[in-house]
This record gives sequence, structure tokens and C-alpha cells, in this order.
Amino acid sequence: MRLTRAGEYGVRCILYLAGCPRGEVVKKKEVALNMDIPDQFLSKIAQQLAVAGIVEIIQGSRGGLRLARDAKDVSLLDVVEAITGEIFLNDCVSDPNSCRNQPTCSVHRVWSKARMQLRETLGLATFAGLVEEGHCLQKKDDRA
Repeated sequence: MRLTRAGEYGVRCILYLAGCPRGEVVKKKEVALNMDIPDQFLSKIAQQLAVAGIVEIIQGSRGGLRLARDAKDVSLLDVVEAITGEIFLNDCVSDPNSCRNQPTCSVHRVWSKARMQLRETLGLATFAGLVEEGHCLQKKDDRA
């Protein structure tokens, strides 16, 4: 399994917003510039994050994005699944009817356990904790 580009951009967006003062509205252009996200892609991702209740999109000349919840209440799992949908490692875990051997299959049990462990790990990683640990992307001058 590999995180999609959209999922990665969603994580970058929330990481940036989580590093800003609580409640601050940040211009989309600033987020895009500082987190290396194409402007058009950020708009699409922001919509998905807003539907999931993770960000608010503020319209108008003073508009932009802001976190809808405290960064300690937003996990990597929340963001990844808001963008890519619920994480499943294969079809037999997401759709029990896809395999007639599913009820007794030892491989199915491994896939299910791996999925649960991945979701647990991502669910425990909050953006407040990630910001506290520091991150590698530095703010760029957006006055160019």
C-alpha cells in the first residue's frame, strides 16, 4: 500500500494549518507555496477535508483555510481517510463476498490484523503531536 499524492497533500495541508495559531485563517496560496501543493489540487483537497469536518473554508478577500478542530483532535488517520477513503489492504478485508474462503482463510486474518494495526498507529498520531515534534518544511516568503 502506498499513500496517494492527494493523501500526502492532505497531510501537508493539515500539518501546516496545525502549526499556525489556533483559529487563524490562512490563505490557500500560502499553504500551497509553503507545502509544495499545486493550487488547484489544494482546492480539491480542501473541499474533501471540509466535508470531513477537519477544515473550514472561509470565502472572501480575507478568506482561506483554518482547522475546524483542535490539532490534538485530528489524526493522520482522519486526514488520510478523508482524502482516500477507509483504509483496506485488499479486497477480502473490505468486501467479505469477494472471496469464498474468507471465513476460514489464515491470510485474511493477517490482512485484517495488519489493517487494524495500521489504522491504530495512524489514529494515535495527532497533528498537535507532529507539530510539537517539529517538521522539515520551512516557511517560504510568499510576497514574491
